[in-house]
Amino acid sequence: MFCRALARQGSYFKKSLPREIFFNLTVISLIFLFGISIAGFGFQSDLTAAVKDKISPQDLFVKPVKNFVRESPKMIITQENSLIGVSPPEAVTPQVLGSVLGGIEIDSEAGNNIVEYIVESGDTLSSVASKFEISIETILWANDLTSKSVIRPGQKLIILPVSGVLYHIKKGDTLSEIAQTYKGKVSEIISSNGLSGEGDIFIGDILIIPNGKMPAVSRSSSYTYIPIGSSYFICPHSACRITQGLHWYNAIDFGGKCGDPIYAAAGGIVQRVMYGWNGGAGNYITILHPNGVVTMYGHIQASLIVQGQEVSQGEIIALMGGKPGTPGAGISTGCHVHFDVRGAKNPFAK
Repeated sequence: MFCRALARQGSYFKKSLPREIFFNLTVISLIFLFGISIAGFGFQSDLTAAVKDKISPQDLFVKPVKNFVRESPKMIITQENSLIGVSPPEAVTPQVLGSVLGGIEIDSEAGNNIVEYIVESGDTLSSVASKFEISIETILWANDLTSKSVIRPGQKLIILPVSGVLYHIKKGDTLSEIAQTYKGKVSEIISSNGLSGEGDIFIGDILIIPNGKMPAVSRSSSYTYIPIGSSYFICPHSACRITQGLHWYNAIDFGGKCGDPIYAAAGGIVQRVMYGWNGGAGNYITILHPNGVVTMYGHIQASLIVQGQEVSQGEIIALMGGKPGTPGAGISTGCHVHFDVRGAKNPFAK
């Protein structure tokens, strides 16, 4: 419309004014239009620069981006309000858990530097006790043996790092009562087991009682197994591929790739979510199920649940870890989940 008005105006002036005046007005109008165009372009450029400076990629989404993994440090958001450290998923060929060195199979799940010793030819209870600098009674108590028991080559023995008693926490237990019964000290139990305090115990925990003694009238330090159906638990990994059979403690290893999802074998309440070395156990989770059985998931890369949370069977609770040298892998030779059942038979044991 501006151009049309200008044309009409030009036609009028052409008739009423000399040609020189009409020409000058036309030139002035063109210069005016050109100036407006340049100003508009400059304004648009400034606006574009401002947008680039102020708007981040996440602002381009209608909703905030969730579970955004940063390059460094590597973090992931859980429960929409907590940050945890994770390692990037990597494909690693699964290998059997543990290291076998001179007949000693290192237990990487106990969290207390407990080992499984494979009896060799010529071994006796006395010689094994001497080799590990612990009392013979400690070996007998940890393996439900008596002074008349005979060990044979190939047999596995649970070896504690110090002389004492291995104890399984039951409902209603307190550290003060346990220490009194087994002649131990509360402070030593807390220190040896990496506990935060006297109340930091849960059903299914396995504790070392340094210098403890088995009472004359024994209060059993091991579980009475709860009968469960073979279908009570589901595989904690979708492939359900066993890479190591039954080993300490009542555990089966399932291989996969680091970063694979780990599932709750049954519904229950999360008791512990532990990060760090943990005596070689690495990162792990324990879940208490309604029937009193506890399951433990070891060598995880990251937990997707928190202590006290209720989980359902099949819910994703963690990411598989275990790659040697990565944070929280513990003592491990490859990506896998250590599935430990406390209080019942492990249904995946062959």
